[in-house]
Amino acid sequence: MSPDAPAGGKQHLAHSHAHEEDIPGTVNLNAAEGDDTGYGQALFPVPAEDPNDPLQWSNFKKTMILIICSFYSFLANAALIGPSPYIDLWAEEFGISPTKASELISYPNLAFGFGSLIFVPLYLKIGRRPVMLISLIVFCAGIIGASQCTTYGGLMAARVIHGFGSCVCEALPVQLVNDIFFLHERGERIGYYTVCLCLGTFASLPAGYILAGGYGWRLFFYVEFAFGAALLVLAFLFVEETSYDRKAAMLISMPATEESEKASDGVGSQVLMENADARIPPRKPFAKTLSLWGRVDHDVPFFTMIARSFTYFLVPQALWVIASFGINIGLLALAFSYTFPILITSPPYNWTVINSGLFAIAAVVGYALAVPFTSSSDRLAAYFTKRNNGIREAEMRLGVMLPAMLIGPAGIILYGFAAEKSLPWIVYFVGGAMSYFAAYFYFSFTLAYAVDSYHANTSEMLIAMNLGKQAISFGFGLKLLTWVTESGYAVVMSGIFGGVLLANNLVLLVFMLWGKRIRRFMSTTWLARLHSSSIREVVTH
Repeated sequence: MSPDAPAGGKQHLAHSHAHEEDIPGTVNLNAAEGDDTGYGQALFPVPAEDPNDPLQWSNFKKTMILIICSFYSFLANAALIGPSPYIDLWAEEFGISPTKASELISYPNLAFGFGSLIFVPLYLKIGRRPVMLISLIVFCAGIIGASQCTTYGGLMAARVIHGFGSCVCEALPVQLVNDIFFLHERGERIGYYTVCLCLGTFASLPAGYILAGGYGWRLFFYVEFAFGAALLVLAFLFVEETSYDRKAAMLISMPATEESEKASDGVGSQVLMENADARIPPRKPFAKTLSLWGRVDHDVPFFTMIARSFTYFLVPQALWVIASFGINIGLLALAFSYTFPILITSPPYNWTVINSGLFAIAAVVGYALAVPFTSSSDRLAAYFTKRNNGIREAEMRLGVMLPAMLIGPAGIILYGFAAEKSLPWIVYFVGGAMSYFAAYFYFSFTLAYAVDSYHANTSEMLIAMNLGKQAISFGFGLKLLTWVTESGYAVVMSGIFGGVLLANNLVLLVFMLWGKRIRRFMSTTWLARLHSSSIREVVTH
């Protein structure tokens, strides 16, 4: 739940006595008298007695921030993957091979991941709001630059710029979900963000049909720029700074709480309650929320944080997210986008280049079938929490992923054999839809699981995740066309890629059975001591 103001009255501030146990990812959600609840369990993290605490913001405010950040993720991913139908056109226009032209997709994706090294520590240092606005400005500049390029090198430079500039849209939505939503809401909200991220591949469909209007590939970037500029305006108006020092706010309100507990008579209690209300600061006026500056934290060690983020490659839950995202992006966003236009425009299909983007329909169908399950992990975790006497374990949400564990690899295998044996075109779409359906579960719920397990260091973990997944997806896509030419689609797509995806998906069983033991063990290692020294008592804690 989110605390909205009742009609004609003062905003209700949420209260909770939930707390994390000794093992990261294990939370006591037993509700005390007077606690606000979600799914019948106490709210976590515990919000401060302050309407400016992002956890206390209205549903409208939170939803607008989520929509804007999620749409930015869609727009940035659309800009990266959408132009895939133009690979052959770029090869012809610039006098290069299709493999070389495909690097106009691969290298911007790599820059998209590595930009997190700069932008994530920066938004912790100077605030989420200014970094998002800067990111959108750089994104728009790179996009309009790409629309004007006449050489391969110029187009590559412009695409790397907009890819690098928009990298924050991968980390920031997850950070904001962690900032403004409670534990029982995160799986569903991350799921909505994931839908937008995944639907970026749908942009290849309009990208193909732009050619039918006779405008050329540059129109794609004009459209992207128009949406990017509109999003910049919306972000300026609605995305308020979400960095918040909750520990300091709680220390201020603590004396009032202690005094009220000591009050023995009704009159004294009433007076103390009025004094406590007087200590609650007013909500910031709208004009003040438009400040271009966020909450500057001089204690954030910028370069130390960059170096420390690499240690998250040693955390099993974080590594699983990295592998899940990297493999699925490499397969779905790159492998499918590279191979389908070439396959479907060749015999025996002979589709036109304009129609080569129709494979995006497989993504739409797959994700549409998965979206109804967006809140399933939160509901399953709440159910198991009740059965566990109010104690939430991070692994309780993972059971909903079991069907997807096998559906995804089966889809990749089907696609690879369709390409190898020139099966009817509908088989490509069936295999693709199966893969997209399964990927949605792994995108949404592995990430929610990792945030549940190690939420205290979310920002550093997100740097590692973005670096790792983009590097893996880059590796999958860089020489893909060369590999399938040499070894065939059945070997590369069905055999190698399908096998790697299956191995990654089966790790689900490891965490379902032994995830808590792994968390307990990790909490006793030198990594835990290193990470505990970096815990920031801000909005996420």
